[in-house]
Amino acid sequence: MKKDYLILFLFVLVKFILQYSLIDPEYELHRDEYLHLDQGDHLAWGYLSVPPVNSVLAFIIKSLGNSVFWVKFFPALFGALTIVVVWKIVEELKGNLYAKILASTGILLSVLLRLNMLFQPTSLEVLLWTMLYYVLIKYFNSEKVKWLYMAAIIFGIGFLNKYNITFSVLGLIPAMLITKQRKIFLQKHLYFVALLALLIILPNILWQYHNNFPVILHMKQLSERQLVNVDRFSFVKSQILFFFGVIFVVVAGFYALIFYKPFEKIRFLFWAYVFTIALFLFFRAKDYYAIGLYPAYIAIGSVFLARLFDKGWKRRILEPVSILIPVLLFLPLYNLAFPNKSPQYIVEHPENYKKFGLLRWEDGKDHALPQDFSDMLGWKELAQKVDKEYLKLSKSGKTLVLCDNYGQAGAINYYSKQNVKAVSFNADYLNWFDLSEKYSNVVRVKEPGNGKNELKETGPIFGKSEIVDSVTNPFAREKGATIFSFEGAKIDIRKRLQDEINEEKNGY
Repeated sequence: MKKDYLILFLFVLVKFILQYSLIDPEYELHRDEYLHLDQGDHLAWGYLSVPPVNSVLAFIIKSLGNSVFWVKFFPALFGALTIVVVWKIVEELKGNLYAKILASTGILLSVLLRLNMLFQPTSLEVLLWTMLYYVLIKYFNSEKVKWLYMAAIIFGIGFLNKYNITFSVLGLIPAMLITKQRKIFLQKHLYFVALLALLIILPNILWQYHNNFPVILHMKQLSERQLVNVDRFSFVKSQILFFFGVIFVVVAGFYALIFYKPFEKIRFLFWAYVFTIALFLFFRAKDYYAIGLYPAYIAIGSVFLARLFDKGWKRRILEPVSILIPVLLFLPLYNLAFPNKSPQYIVEHPENYKKFGLLRWEDGKDHALPQDFSDMLGWKELAQKVDKEYLKLSKSGKTLVLCDNYGQAGAINYYSKQNVKAVSFNADYLNWFDLSEKYSNVVRVKEPGNGKNELKETGPIFGKSEIVDSVTNPFAREKGATIFSFEGAKIDIRKRLQDEINEEKNGY
């Protein structure tokens, strides 16, 4: 047992080392991370875009110094803990050391490396999905009700982290109803468990109620603007690619759940996968929404293959080969799928990136870098240039920094040396305007190509207006974002700001 856990510790250690080595120092944080970090300064039971758990983590990060090390620590930690839970699933299913190593390798060298790079709710979501399946396996193996109460707590935290975990429950309910595990619905504790889960998520539901359920309108907008464009074939293709190195393990897990008698008690998990994927397909969900499904099935498949390869030539040949496969398939991805090469290197060696379509952005065009990589550049430059103008304008009165998008606002707030609190009419920044005092000046940041009429439209209500700078990093997605300076307001601009805030909120 001690040997097993020493190997598990090595997997966790390698996980952390990989996560901290996958991003070249030239890259900064990703635009989405800045928004989540700013939520730590505005703790609440809900936000326009996400539930509250990530904001608590952001608060902890800020308490620890707000350095990049801590920003990257928590997603890496959740990825490492996912390996631990998968290890425990294998252990619960009586898997041997080979099964644990195969499952852990499959989790380590997978899409989770990319997912765990960024401070977003998704890393914790995958961990919680995996934990939910683990405690259900524990319950059906032991029938101890404590595991059901654990499931309620996991679901509650998961709901407060990302609403997607609801899909896992919606998949589990019919799966249990059509299998022998339907007897769970006769378990009186199940309804106390449901009540406990409701109590945990109630503060967020009340927040939604008092704020006119922005999640509903957010999902409506998401469906109209993004999910409507989701191609269902691409969704299915992505499910294969996410854990491509161990797709044979996932398939083995499905087979075992259907035909392998020792897994009869957890056969409902096969149908849970079917129903959950069907729901995602029906609602045209983004492909990565389903990532949390797979770690448990990798654990199940690893246990089955360990028993299948238990003797003779299969053990001597197939065991090492099956572990080698995910390693070999990962090696080419290491040089392409992660921002571990400098922007200049990618520009000078675009062949493989272009061959695999990695330079194609959501606008349908090829660019110098992958879109996610470009979203990690230009932010420090923007903050420094805004700081310079903010310092100059603040000498003549209270100055507002107003941005077009949450990435700009969050990045300025993160990198600013002048304690700037930039805001935007985008995302949760709508709720973070301070209109308690009149503003004399405004530093306005416009997205590339969006500032053509800014001087003409806004200039007349200020004594002085000009373009002072722009983002010049040639590889940044924000290249060309323009910084405007408006000094000496002729009117109280708070009413115009409030009208714009109300207009935007009515769209939620």
